[in-house]
Amino acid sequence: MLFFLNHGYRVIAHDRRGHGRSAQVDDGHDMDHYADDLAALTAHLDLKSTIHVGHSTGGGEVVRYLARHGEARSAKGVLVAAVPPLMVKTQANPGGLPKDVFDGFQVQAATNRSQFYGELAAGPFYGYNRPGAKPSEAVIQNWWRQGVMGGAKAHYDGIVAFSQTDFTEDLKKIGIPALVMHGDDDQIVPYADSSPLSAKLLKNGVLKTYKGFPHGMPTTEAVTINADLLTFFRS
Repeated sequence: MLFFLNHGYRVIAHDRRGHGRSAQVDDGHDMDHYADDLAALTAHLDLKSTIHVGHSTGGGEVVRYLARHGEARSAKGVLVAAVPPLMVKTQANPGGLPKDVFDGFQVQAATNRSQFYGELAAGPFYGYNRPGAKPSEAVIQNWWRQGVMGGAKAHYDGIVAFSQTDFTEDLKKIGIPALVMHGDDDQIVPYADSSPLSAKLLKNGVLKTYKGFPHGMPTTEAVTINADLLTFFRS
């Protein structure tokens, strides 16, 4: 956020319902509500010519928002290691991950989410489980902190929201310029069944692939990602 502030942009980040400092409500933890909350925020602040940047589940939120609420207030969109078009394996999406993978996430989130978040951040999220990786304890603890600040119910339901929502038709509706960024060593949202497919479904989408980058690349590879975002913003 500071990077883009220093380049003259107004930067707004919200805590999704049930996450961070937002209220820990027990309902509405699905993509339609996420998109509607974002629409309420943009209307309240009267935002115009907005560039929406969404990482992981946030990328799904951006896609659903643009498809559900239109593009009148939006100039561009960015999907970073994002979950669309669809993560779970189905007959129509044979390259997806089996549903029991996400069922397992829910079990871990329900039984010991503190351990789950710690192990996720220390391992596959940032690629710290790869040979030669140099884990940052500060990055791991910060991700854990953000996780445990949120509501257990929101996170439990959110696993279904990010894994089982089909964004195929949403992507087809989006006409504004869209940058799709993804690392090919993403262990959370596998590359082959996500961003390349999203870029093809978008009317004005461009795919940028990063060799060896992990899911958490906005943090571990911030210098590269920020520079590429700025170039897209200015184009």
